[in-house]
Amino acid sequence: MGQEIQFCTSRDGTRIAFTIYGQLSDLPVMIVRAWATTIELDEEFQEAQAFYRELAGDQGAVRFDLRGTGASQRDVDDVSFEAQVADLEAVVSRLGLRTFDIFGFAFGAQISAIYASRHAESVRRLILWAPHDYGRDVMRNPEAYSGVIELTRVNWPLACRTMADVLFPKGPDDVRRRHAYLLRGSLSAEVAAKYLAMYDIDIRDIPPTITTPTLVLNRRGNRDIPSAASRALASRMPDARFVEVEGEMEVPAFDYKGYLGTVFEFLGRQPVLPKDSLGKDLSSGTAIILFADIADSTALTERLGDAAFRAKARDLDAALRTIIRENAGTPIEGKLLGDGVLAVFASARQAIEAARACGRSGDGAGLPLHLGLHAGDVIREDNNVYGGAVNIASRISGLSAPGEVLVSRTVADLARTSAGVRFEDRGEQALKGVGDAVRLWAVIAGEGA
Repeated sequence: MGQEIQFCTSRDGTRIAFTIYGQLSDLPVMIVRAWATTIELDEEFQEAQAFYRELAGDQGAVRFDLRGTGASQRDVDDVSFEAQVADLEAVVSRLGLRTFDIFGFAFGAQISAIYASRHAESVRRLILWAPHDYGRDVMRNPEAYSGVIELTRVNWPLACRTMADVLFPKGPDDVRRRHAYLLRGSLSAEVAAKYLAMYDIDIRDIPPTITTPTLVLNRRGNRDIPSAASRALASRMPDARFVEVEGEMEVPAFDYKGYLGTVFEFLGRQPVLPKDSLGKDLSSGTAIILFADIADSTALTERLGDAAFRAKARDLDAALRTIIRENAGTPIEGKLLGDGVLAVFASARQAIEAARACGRSGDGAGLPLHLGLHAGDVIREDNNVYGGAVNIASRISGLSAPGEVLVSRTVADLARTSAGVRFEDRGEQALKGVGDAVRLWAVIAGEGA
């Protein structure tokens, strides 16, 4: 069954199409998308539909087609930011929304930022995907951009294929072909050219005026809108956090599992615990437990100063949680890194891969980590996990050298043939609060690992 489309009228009389995912709560998510994707276009991509529905969750979500595109009025002259913000205001007014979160991506991020600057009382949390506020940060070759705009006007089908290649740099080819075909039918060449011309913007005065807590995201390998441009925008905001996501794809609705947990955490949503191979919820039962803590945080705080240490710790905390999710794990505690990051996994191999990546991230940030892994039964309660196995993982972490990953024998046995690493026996170790000594193993990079 297709997505139901509703309509409202903007300030200048332009008809705007929107759709609702789930049941709207008192705090829904407003999705402000890019111009190169529409409601009907995304109907053709199951992963995109899954992304919007997962983002909606119990809160519900709204998204609309930008003017000149999709099911919104196609024949338009004005696609300026002023007109686009007025369209968003019209959708909000039509639905009677009072407070909501915003997820704006690519071109929609600029619209979202301007709206949040003007309507701080309505926007509780702001998420910006691949934003930029200064065109020269992304238009490293202005002549090339002019060429793309001209190509759009004279050979729209070829321009659609070119844009599909940019949005999906590693394919698959079937997705590229479908996106190019559907994009061609979603807006005219002239409207597309107008939107492309708007990438050369200068709205650097907007970020400093946004008081809403903001999460800024971009993929490390994004070739269209470089991650550095989004980081620069975040640095100009009073209350923003920047998280770099692995990958190259500009489209947020594809390959989203690795970062969506970061979004949920920022929105204050309950994280979803992983499931085992039989689909059983691991909220209670056996899990692989990772505990990470900053090595000698007291000395680091004295050397760096409390404010600088906490700022670095917050950035690293976000990076570690992203790493954990990219390896199919779930970070449990919402505490800052200085108080420990706890995560659970369904796979010992993935837990070890995540722990090693966390160690590298800590070293790179100048905040080396103690890292420990154990397997055992856990009990889920009030968005946390408890049990003796959690305490053992914490104690194992405390015995590791900075940057080293120590594991219990259970974890080593589970991953010995699948993790691509070697294990160095560290012998029986007495753990505080644990009656019997526990045999520990250090994770050593294997050949080619």
